[in-house]
Amino acid sequence: MNRLRTSYPRLCLAAMPFWLALWPVVSHAQGDLPGPEIAAKGTPSGAAACASCHGAKGEGNAAANFPRLAGLPATYIAAQLQNFAEGTRQNPVMAPQAKALSARERNAVAAYYASLPAAGGMPLNKPDATTKDVGQWLATRGRWDQDLPACVQCHGPAGAGVGTAFPPIAGQSAGYIASQLHAFKDGTRPGGPLNLMGVVAKRMSDADMAAVADYFAAAKPVAQSEAATSSAREKK
Repeated sequence: MNRLRTSYPRLCLAAMPFWLALWPVVSHAQGDLPGPEIAAKGTPSGAAACASCHGAKGEGNAAANFPRLAGLPATYIAAQLQNFAEGTRQNPVMAPQAKALSARERNAVAAYYASLPAAGGMPLNKPDATTKDVGQWLATRGRWDQDLPACVQCHGPAGAGVGTAFPPIAGQSAGYIASQLHAFKDGTRPGGPLNLMGVVAKRMSDADMAAVADYFAAAKPVAQSEAATSSAREKK
């Protein structure tokens, strides 16, 4: 018994470095903030308020090419935040913000924005007359002689999005859409499932990207359920 009493303090002292190393992780997990608070105020760990760039209601900022977040799938938003944090999607503005959030906080803010309505999003850009037809053609029909599929084949009718891998793009600003196509093309953003967007973007010229961007920027944001219902009606 005396030996046990003598060795017990030694065991505690030996284990102390382990608990001290673990303490920041435990403390951070207990201090995770809810999504609405992160969006409105940021975090003590250094993440800025999401609303400062993406708008009070997640509507985005077309002039600055900050995309709409409201109504996007939570899984998609969380995956993009993880990509920013890990550096697989390169962005000097978003990388430090994502790194300052814990995994739980990234999921929380993603769930918050997914719960917001997409209606009343960022102001829509009017397509230029010289690119309108090209954008509509590529968006709805593609260019199969160059193995370029129609955008709506993955992003759904009216660009409303399909599942969690293919986000809604209707109503995002033209500048943002074009910049992401360029990012897919030069490899600074992952190409998604099977690197599909990387392959597609490499087959598009700058003019193609501008035309498609203008086309979808002028489209009204539509909920995925509404787009599915509309598509079903058209097939009857």
